Amino acid sequence: MNPICTIRRLACILAGLTATAVAFAAAPAAAFATLPPPEPAGSGAGSPVVIPAVATVGMPGWQIALIAAGAALVAAVLAVIADRVRAARRRDMAGAA
Repeated sequence: MNPICTIRRLACILAGLTATAVAFAAAPAAAFATLPPPEPAGSGAGSPVVIPAVATVGMPGWQIALIAAGAALVAAVLAVIADRVRAARRRDMAGAA
């Protein structure tokens, strides 16, 4: 095997592991986020009104379906291209021999 291919493959693996480590290192920062403690009760006129938070963020189902369909389409196109490249290499190898 060509040593350049081996070095390139090792570099890709190292880059993937580094990206994974950075993602895992950044995730706990958001997981441990908390709200600040409430102010003491003696400083003000009456108790403050607590308004419950309503989660209104999210992604509609049609957007999720559209992203999934686009990802499937891209994967199919890449698979066809990879198959055609592999077939062309086989033809070139058979013709050279």
